[in-house]
Amino acid sequence: MSDVVVSGPLFRLSDEVREALRAGRPVVALESNVVAHGFRRPDNVAIAHEVERAVREGGAVPATIAIADGRILVGTSQNDLERLGTATDVAKVTTRDIAVALAGGGLGATSIAATMAIANEVGIATVASAGLGGVHRGAETTMDISADLTELARTRLIVVCAGVKKILDAGLTLEFLETQGTPVIGYRHRGFPAFYCRESGFDTQARVDDPRRIAEIARFHRELSGSSSLLVTHPIPVEDALDGDAIEAAIQQALARAEAERVTGPAVTTFVLKAVDAATGGAAAAANRAVLISTAVAAAEIEVARATLERTTAPREGAAHVG
Repeated sequence: MSDVVVSGPLFRLSDEVREALRAGRPVVALESNVVAHGFRRPDNVAIAHEVERAVREGGAVPATIAIADGRILVGTSQNDLERLGTATDVAKVTTRDIAVALAGGGLGATSIAATMAIANEVGIATVASAGLGGVHRGAETTMDISADLTELARTRLIVVCAGVKKILDAGLTLEFLETQGTPVIGYRHRGFPAFYCRESGFDTQARVDDPRRIAEIARFHRELSGSSSLLVTHPIPVEDALDGDAIEAAIQQALARAEAERVTGPAVTTFVLKAVDAATGGAAAAANRAVLISTAVAAAEIEVARATLERTTAPREGAAHVG
């Protein structure tokens, strides 16, 4: 993990986040794309506060990450969230876009990949998000693979999510993660979830129920290889989950419509997600909120365990030093 960045013109850490990192207290990084683009107004800002509250109630400090006025914000204020939630020109920022967004001086909402890159840079160890980007259906011809997956290989974090969206190819995503050496651990659930749905038809590498054990796995992984993050999946609560067969039917209909209407490239994902939300009568948006909160709760539990482990356990004799 990189040294904590506490000053300088590029980063603006909130006082709360800065002091927590200096003291070794638990901090959970949150993406801001869900604020700007994930929900309708004014629900988006209210849900952002709910997610931050879930992290606080779990004993950790929330650090929502965004870009504004040529600076990277690590820990956003009420005013920052209001700007992100109400402005009409907020750019979606993935890893490749960070420098462009900073130079442009406008507002940028970070994806999971950008959030991971920034968290890793300032010394935050755990990131929470709803659904990870993955390998798209048909990627064998389009090569459409989310930057989230490659960022997992570049960073050394604990990333907690509810698997990948149902519109993606869960099997190919897991194959890609295995190829790049990213462990995939199911937190209190063995199946690899599919965002709105608890099951994708595939399993995680292992199920672990104890957050301290996950912290120990992350520590061993960092010390032994040091080359990638640990991906932890946690499914949507049973009472909020959507029926997988119904969602799949809606996806197939939306994909057929997209092809007929010649929707291509990144626009396909947005097209299909909107169609699925419409087909479920808004239930997909409610499930999205439930996923965000449940993964935030899980991430806080795991981050508290990680911070406690780091404070109470001395480095093992003979362990290789990793920066």
